[in-house]
Amino acid sequence: MATLKEILDKYTVPGELYEKLEGGRLRCVACGHRCPIPEGATGVCKVRFNQGGTLRVPFGYVAGCQCDPVEKKPFFHVRPGALAFSFGMLGCDLHCSYCQNWVTSQALRDPHSVSPPQLATPGKLVEMACSQNAKIVVSTYNEPLITSEWGVAVFKEAKAAGLMTGYVSNGNGTPEVLEYLRPWLDLYKVDLKSFNDRSYRTLGGRLQPVLESIQSLYQMGIWVEIVTLLVPGFNDSPEELTRLTEFIAGISADIPWHVTAFHKDYKMTDPKDTSPEDLFKAVEIGKRSGLRYVYAGNLPGRAGNCENTLCPDCGTLLVERHGYRVLRYRLTSDCCCPSCRQSIPGRWMEAFQSQIADYPYSIRLK
Repeated sequence: MATLKEILDKYTVPGELYEKLEGGRLRCVACGHRCPIPEGATGVCKVRFNQGGTLRVPFGYVAGCQCDPVEKKPFFHVRPGALAFSFGMLGCDLHCSYCQNWVTSQALRDPHSVSPPQLATPGKLVEMACSQNAKIVVSTYNEPLITSEWGVAVFKEAKAAGLMTGYVSNGNGTPEVLEYLRPWLDLYKVDLKSFNDRSYRTLGGRLQPVLESIQSLYQMGIWVEIVTLLVPGFNDSPEELTRLTEFIAGISADIPWHVTAFHKDYKMTDPKDTSPEDLFKAVEIGKRSGLRYVYAGNLPGRAGNCENTLCPDCGTLLVERHGYRVLRYRLTSDCCCPSCRQSIPGRWMEAFQSQIADYPYSIRLK
């Protein structure tokens, strides 16, 4: 019986995100590791490999498709209530011990992680997205940077169909991959996991490439929202959260920051689950650092006003939420506060359209 790696090696095409080095080696530039890959070897991600002096990269399959409320991504300043058609492949350039998508992201590292690939084409995925009345197509569930050639192929079809496109990513990018994505990408959610390089290295990465990616994405005009999963004892000290939020505010006070609750998952079962009080403390730190839009997530109904979008100038309730459900939408057609006319940054719509679903649901490829 073929191994998962042998199966996945067949779902590959020659890549574009690499440069040739001496001695038959290739340098992959899809993620911040910038792996120098000898002939016959794979990169850190386990899915990009050197075959005969050509970088082979994932293409032509998905590990799963799902329709998510856009709030689940989470994007809170993007078409509230819209469906995001979400697809993912296999593999990741990090190995976070608390990963909630480990079945797909750690498929080639963890023998307990098995998610068989399903044959797919960009056209078929976009056809499915349109059939569900999705407004956004999002690459997620594994790390999309390492499958960017496939992501761009799908996004070209999505843009032709009038859909928005997005990445849900750890943000461990390179200038090369971000320029490659730039013409086809509207939205980017970055997991800023910590503001401590030593902590990042325990997850298999480094802090600096993530910070540089956030800066570059904002400068490119791609809509950015940032998430930090608050893990007690790992990244929740007031000092670290202050430095993290001051960094975001230094790029723009209008970048939404989502601080979300940790719960025991995968291999991280020691820390206590994050409490609402922990989230509220982090929210206040973000506001003191100057951030105008700070949200608390993963505890629907227990985060008070922190699930809602408020006008930063006059405090008017603009978007009311409970979990992924939009309860009220009050922005004007030109994306302003109805009370004080303050312009609210984001990728809004002229008017709220009825929410098709406030919960995720899976879709099978046919």
